[in-house]
Amino acid sequence: METPITQQPVMQTFRLLKFTFVIVPIVAGADKFTNLLTNWEQYLNPSIAGLLPFPASTFMMIVGIIEIIAGIIVLKKAEIGGYIVAAWLTSIALTLLAGFNYVDVAVRDLVMAISAFSMARLSRVAA
Repeated sequence: METPITQQPVMQTFRLLKFTFVIVPIVAGADKFTNLLTNWEQYLNPSIAGLLPFPASTFMMIVGIIEIIAGIIVLKKAEIGGYIVAAWLTSIALTLLAGFNYVDVAVRDLVMAISAFSMARLSRVAA
């Protein structure tokens, strides 16, 4: 069955957001092991780092695994994965805002969270 012409922009938007939220979490998660894109530990709120029973680098690797899993969930079940990614990005933004560090990154993560939430909502009509 062919998609009506009015449905095409919705489908295209959904596919673009899905592609984004599969690739970006997987790449960012994998980079937590290599720090090629950035030194991820710098974004860890110092008060949280002080509470950890292990090094910040270990924590960031755990974060990386979570992000990779989130990207895979988006690939398999976009609606569920979208809500997970949105919640994850919101929590990251809130921890950055709590320490008033990297406010620009926090704002960007909130915008990405809204996009992931929107993708999850679109998946109900586009999938």
